[in-house]
Amino acid sequence: MNKKLNLLLFSGEYDKSLAALILANSAKELDLDVTIFCAFWGLYLIRKPDSLSSEDKSVYEQMFGAVTPKGPTDLPLSNMNYGGLGKKMLLHMMKDDDAPLLEDFLNGALKKNVTFYACKLSVEVMGLTQAELLDPVEIVDAKTYLKDALTSDIQLFI
Repeated sequence: MNKKLNLLLFSGEYDKSLAALILANSAKELDLDVTIFCAFWGLYLIRKPDSLSSEDKSVYEQMFGAVTPKGPTDLPLSNMNYGGLGKKMLLHMMKDDDAPLLEDFLNGALKKNVTFYACKLSVEVMGLTQAELLDPVEIVDAKTYLKDALTSDIQLFI
């Protein structure tokens, strides 16, 4: 039986999501099973960029959807964002060092079969739908997450 890594991604920020995906990809390379449970702001990592829908949504849900990140490339930095200037600087520095971008790590995690869960309550509160999330993402409740975490060798909260 493989060792397991369980990540709870609560943050919707570029650098924290990047850290989660670096750990997930590295763990898969070490042959660990990996689950990332995305809750609240963490859902924006797994949001399809062109999936914004106002169908069957309240006014608040529509407004919230319009002002939140549309997907991984829209995530701000956790510190020194400066209206997006800090993120542009970070991306430039990453390019100078030939470092992979967040999207590269996300695509790698998807190809390596990292399991992505979306918190059911968070999805409902944030006004998202299954159609607005990446295709392999499964919407699950907190009990499902906890059962997975209880059987994991490493649990991390980001």
